[in-house]
Amino acid sequence: MKILLNGSKGRMGRAITEAAESLDCQIACACDVGDDPSQGIDLCDVAIDFSFRDITPEIAALCAKHKKPLVIGTTGHTPQQRQEILAHTKEIPIVWAGNYSLGVNLLNYLTAVAARILDDSYDVEIVEMHHRLKKDAPSGTAEKLKQVVMQQRGVGEDSVVYGRHGLVGERPRGEIGVHALRGGSVVGDHTVIFAADGERLELTHKAADRKVFAGGALRAAAWVIGKEPGLYGMEDVLNLK
Repeated sequence: MKILLNGSKGRMGRAITEAAESLDCQIACACDVGDDPSQGIDLCDVAIDFSFRDITPEIAALCAKHKKPLVIGTTGHTPQQRQEILAHTKEIPIVWAGNYSLGVNLLNYLTAVAARILDDSYDVEIVEMHHRLKKDAPSGTAEKLKQVVMQQRGVGEDSVVYGRHGLVGERPRGEIGVHALRGGSVVGDHTVIFAADGERLELTHKAADRKVFAGGALRAAAWVIGKEPGLYGMEDVLNLK
């Protein structure tokens, strides 16, 4: 499998490059800020993007033009950028996930089960922590977990509160709390709390090494080659649906 890696000099880019060496994959074109990926797109079977939100629409358009499948791990896109990217799913298959860890995607699945079984007498709080250099908040993984809970409970964004400060009053029934912590070199911790009177269920995943994300991204890249145009998630890659 020959890969165009966009964002090759970042933390995830370096982790994917290292993982590829042991998984019979070749980074045929390594690109970063200022590079021109169009020079190497025809050499590749698939593209992986772990760059910056402003760059992803450009790489998606390039992949669509050359009919190359795309794996997106970049987060923090604006609604307009997301629309631009999604428009290309009519032309190519795109795997888009906020987190490529196999364990995190199982966490998504278990969160859906819990949210479906436990009614809104169970208060939901989502807490994530990452290293001090992370630029967006909350994390893409926390956003995905929020969406999972919202979907299972049939509620919208108006049920979500991001952090709390001051005299906020009693917690409304059905509210979903999302909290972002930043510090040190934390790779990525995520916890979903279901708290009711008398008991509390906590589902937690902690990543200690970026290689778990790199391995999942490469697995997604291998899976998406040859798929029909459309939008896919890691639940498709792992057959969790």
